[in-house]
Amino acid sequence: MTDQTKGLLITFFGVLFVVPDSLFVRLIEADALTIAFWRLAFAGGLSAFWILALQGTEPFHAVLRTGRFAVIYMIGIGASGILFVVAVSLTSVANVVFIIASLPVFALVFSRIFLREPLSPRTLLTIAAVVPGLAIIAYGSGETENASLAGDLLALCVSALFAASLTAARHVRPVSMVAGMAMAYSAAALLVLPFAHPLLVPVEQFPLVMAHGLFILLSSVLLAIGPRFITSAEVGLLVLLESVLAPLLAWVVIAENPGIYTLIGGGIVVGALFVSNAVLLLRRKKSVGR
Repeated sequence: MTDQTKGLLITFFGVLFVVPDSLFVRLIEADALTIAFWRLAFAGGLSAFWILALQGTEPFHAVLRTGRFAVIYMIGIGASGILFVVAVSLTSVANVVFIIASLPVFALVFSRIFLREPLSPRTLLTIAAVVPGLAIIAYGSGETENASLAGDLLALCVSALFAASLTAARHVRPVSMVAGMAMAYSAAALLVLPFAHPLLVPVEQFPLVMAHGLFILLSSVLLAIGPRFITSAEVGLLVLLESVLAPLLAWVVIAENPGIYTLIGGGIVVGALFVSNAVLLLRRKKSVGR
């Protein structure tokens, strides 16, 4: 199996495991910060235990040696882990995942600012298409049930924070950031604990809580490993699967109608990113074939 095939498979399954994330938030009968605590504590604690058992403390030291990039990565991952749950509790699942789909746009802007990477005409056209799509989603929040502008803004913050963490990880690509994810999730769980009520979750809900944590653990580990073996365009195309599947899952399981504005705006965002990444991938394949 080639590195590219391995990377595609790992990333694909990582995306599949993250698809039910927002649905779990809807199904668990607890406040947002309590759900965030269990989500982060389970994923962070288990991944830290797994790393310590198999590799000792060296992976943690390797991440910390990257200095400010480790700090940016962990703040971005940890904060987005909390805000994602709060965003889903305030607005519709479709709004959240479509807005977070704009993550590549933030990543490109951050790469331009901090890594001095140029913005191509393709990138500028993508941004020009994505922004109106996000505006349509935000406009529709006042018209759609279960949607709110506050939740949309938090989802936008999640997108920006996660993009910042990925940009930092790209700068230190030889270092695996799985240990950084474990530290970030564990620290975020401790930070949110004083505001959560973890022991008030109904006993019959604990299987859902544990399943939620397990899905996040698997998706986080796989998405920290897989993209190291494939191009950013391939990652971008695979991640768009969540934007399509998560709203469909919420629609089927809990009958959450995303609303016409969200479907139009989300379609513009996902369509623009799909075309942009597909064009980039085709160009790279042509250049390799020469």
